[in-house]
Amino acid sequence: MANVEIVELKKIDLRNAVVIDGFPSVGLVSSIVANYLIALLKMEYIAVMDSDLFPTLSLIRNGEPLGPARVYARPELKPGEPQVVVFSTELQPSANLLRDIGTAIADYAQAQKCRLIISAGGLIVEREEGVEPDETGGEIAVYGIGSTESAQAMLLQADAEPFVEGVISGTAGVLLNEGRRRNLDVITLLAEARPDTADARAAALILAAIDQMILHMNLNVEPLCKEAERLEAQLKILHKDAQRKSRPSDVQGYT
Repeated sequence: MANVEIVELKKIDLRNAVVIDGFPSVGLVSSIVANYLIALLKMEYIAVMDSDLFPTLSLIRNGEPLGPARVYARPELKPGEPQVVVFSTELQPSANLLRDIGTAIADYAQAQKCRLIISAGGLIVEREEGVEPDETGGEIAVYGIGSTESAQAMLLQADAEPFVEGVISGTAGVLLNEGRRRNLDVITLLAEARPDTADARAAALILAAIDQMILHMNLNVEPLCKEAERLEAQLKILHKDAQRKSRPSDVQGYT
């Protein structure tokens, strides 16, 4: 088996779909975003991302066995609704797998003729000692960067500030580089997040930006925060359980 491959479980037309990269980031922001969208859009499990280097475990949800890294999509669309594809996992891949994972997502998006990839992530912002982000959201911003001119133009539809200088790591960084190299539209959305815990507000702000760009469902940030907080509690348990059960003898390439 290649380092990372995507195995299709259900055939769905994904042409012009928007792909959401939900691999873990600072504050579990991407995981909260991915799980919220899966529930909101009533998405179905359509493919599994697999690797010899992934842990030997199965996530059981509603009596159904699920792979450690999964792909979801909307099974049916009403006229005018965008197709959305979400990559979701509870596991934190090690650095030596990130390039293969990002490349596999980009390959899949191109093969399925998807139109856009969005990575959601948390951003650690250096602040003066004693200064904290306003819990009402007043000082928390969403930042965005696009791999192409058309991706940058899409960002103008969202309440996102340009990410002008800095470093973006993980699958988000790989996808941005792949997008630039392949002329593939890739957008990374980042919101300031607490690194030591799941951050529901950061996830809610990114969800609102995604809504402004592609969903157009007029999602309200405050209700989003309440739902994101519920997901945050569930994900903390899942992440801890998954990491605890990924014993060193069962997993290579994970920390």
